[in-house]
Amino acid sequence: MKAVIQRVTSASVTVESSIVGQIGAGIMILLGVEKGDDETKADWLVEKIVNLRIFSDEDGKMNLSVKDIGGSLLVISQFTLAGNCAKGKRPSFDTAAPADEGKRLYEYFVAAAERRGVPVETGIFQADMQVSLVNDGPVTFILER
Repeated sequence: MKAVIQRVTSASVTVESSIVGQIGAGIMILLGVEKGDDETKADWLVEKIVNLRIFSDEDGKMNLSVKDIGGSLLVISQFTLAGNCAKGKRPSFDTAAPADEGKRLYEYFVAAAERRGVPVETGIFQADMQVSLVNDGPVTFILER
């Protein structure tokens, strides 16, 4: 399971000209599910993200988590994170989980984050989405489990 996380002051996702998910301060997450991923990996990743101290304290140091600042998560499924560009000129998606398994684990990830008391907004699985964000810092991390 892979996630690209970005600290944002705001973020939204639009499908067919309608905003389907929107947050203020928090973390925008692009989540990729691969073959072999399971609930244990999703739980580890959620726990890491909601407790990762990437927000500035009063001294300007990254010392606060999204929970500490009362922030939110915007979780967007990102199939292309499973892409392998090592050979040729087209990415291979051989490691991506099948769509039904990807959706199940994506939804599990969202529910796991909600269980930890963080407000969560989402995109729509397998939809053509347009993502807008204001990356704060910029601060971006890649997490894998």
